[in-house]
Amino acid sequence: VQLQASGGGLVQAGGSLRLSCVASGSIFAINGMGWYRQAPGKQRELVANINLDGSANVADSVKGRFTISRDNVKTVYLQMNSLKPDDTAVYYCNMKRRYGLDDLWGQGTVVTVSS
Repeated sequence: VQLQASGGGLVQAGGSLRLSCVASGSIFAINGMGWYRQAPGKQRELVANINLDGSANVADSVKGRFTISRDNVKTVYLQMNSLKPDDTAVYYCNMKRRYGLDDLWGQGTVVTVSS
């Protein structure tokens, strides 16, 4: 079971990036997928998630700039527009599962926004 995240990189302020996350392997009891980020010296925070029914939650700090979407229950994207230096962080793909099962995490992809 693996969550493979990709799409990070270096971009100038105002630019865009698209992160992708694909879950592979035998995964059951999926309850949704999303993205978290952790900036240097800060705690990991939720950026956006999308539930099984397609409803999405987006953090206030990125609302209107970031959009979460999916192809299916195992593939999720994060479109990031109008990036700011404060968006610089390691972005982690996350899968939530039912029945009290532990979350699954991807390896993280680095996003660096230069001013």
